[in-house]
Amino acid sequence: MTDKKPFLVNSDLAKKPKAKEKETVLLLDAKERETVVLPGSVTQGKGKEKEKEKAMVPESATQAVLVHSTPMSEDAVTVIGPDFNQKITCDQILRSYERIGFQATSVGKAIKIINQMRKWRLSDDPISPDEKDDLKDPLIRSTIKCKIFFGYTSNLVSSGLREIFRYLVQHSLVDVIVTTAGGIEEDFIKCLASTYLGEFHLPGAELRKKGLNRIGNLIVPNDNYCKFEDWFVPILDQLLKEQKDEGTVWSPSKIIDRLGKEINNPESIYYWAHKNKIPVYCPAITDGSIGDMMYFHSFKNPGLVVDLVSDIRSMNDQAVFAEKTGMIILGGGVIKHHICNANLMRNGADYAVYINTGHEFDGSDSGARPDEAVSWGKIKMTAESIKVHSDATIVFPLIVAETFAKKI
Repeated sequence: MTDKKPFLVNSDLAKKPKAKEKETVLLLDAKERETVVLPGSVTQGKGKEKEKEKAMVPESATQAVLVHSTPMSEDAVTVIGPDFNQKITCDQILRSYERIGFQATSVGKAIKIINQMRKWRLSDDPISPDEKDDLKDPLIRSTIKCKIFFGYTSNLVSSGLREIFRYLVQHSLVDVIVTTAGGIEEDFIKCLASTYLGEFHLPGAELRKKGLNRIGNLIVPNDNYCKFEDWFVPILDQLLKEQKDEGTVWSPSKIIDRLGKEINNPESIYYWAHKNKIPVYCPAITDGSIGDMMYFHSFKNPGLVVDLVSDIRSMNDQAVFAEKTGMIILGGGVIKHHICNANLMRNGADYAVYINTGHEFDGSDSGARPDEAVSWGKIKMTAESIKVHSDATIVFPLIVAETFAKKI
């Protein structure tokens, strides 16, 4: 048995090193000798070819990564944001939104669609062969506008958006309103007492002990609802009296109109809805403090009847007999579906803007995009529509600043 001896590579060079050159001496054992490539040998040449092959990028990878692009169309919009090196106004920032991307682009499109709703007149469209005689007069056609359905959830009236809603109604900038019970009562409650800013993380048990109700990061003292009861119950008594004495049939919209009259306060949304004869529909009017008061009232002074059927007839007719309709819906749930379903009666709205944080993966109506409503016939196939995925308190003031707050 022989010992393994080191193998000296290029031993001749090792014996006669060239001047000013450092040699590299490699010691290999017997197994490693098989892989040695001596300078100038045929094996060395093949090794270089293999190294060259290894250095080449696989053609399949090149084809996968370096795919050639189809040329963009001449009217393609480039992405670019506002340049703060220049003097820039808030208006210019908002006008730049459509080219920023993501939800900023959606906000920009919402602004554009709402302005289209506001600008449209029947005179913009050609007279159809089956047009009614009274709608052929150019002067009359120039006065007929798009009917705007405006929907919002109760929490948004609890927030500072309430003042924006009041502005829209005060100046008759929307035509039909749909909201929830909270969207009605919170407006009147704010005329009687204040809502306060708090924090999302305030502990519910501690707030309950103090009689403080939390809506997100807003605080409503429970005494506010007691004040609302003191104001509202005598009105219920009067409604019941008129029902018995005069045969008045009360629908939710008629009750809301009456409340707007009774509050007699220009800070109220529904004060202006009453004054400007803007109908307010609330299909879930009992789902809130109003319902609580009606429940208690039914024990003390029973008999009040609220007619929902007359309201659904009135609501749907608003859509059916409109020449063109637009929907602006903040939030989801009953208000969103009620407006969309009314527009089904006319084979869909012509314009639609949704603003909410809902997602469609759970199949909810609240989270559905406008395209789902197209499949139901609630938005026209040719309609201009967009959904802005955002908290409405962030983006709606900006949208109003670039739409309703400006003259057409």
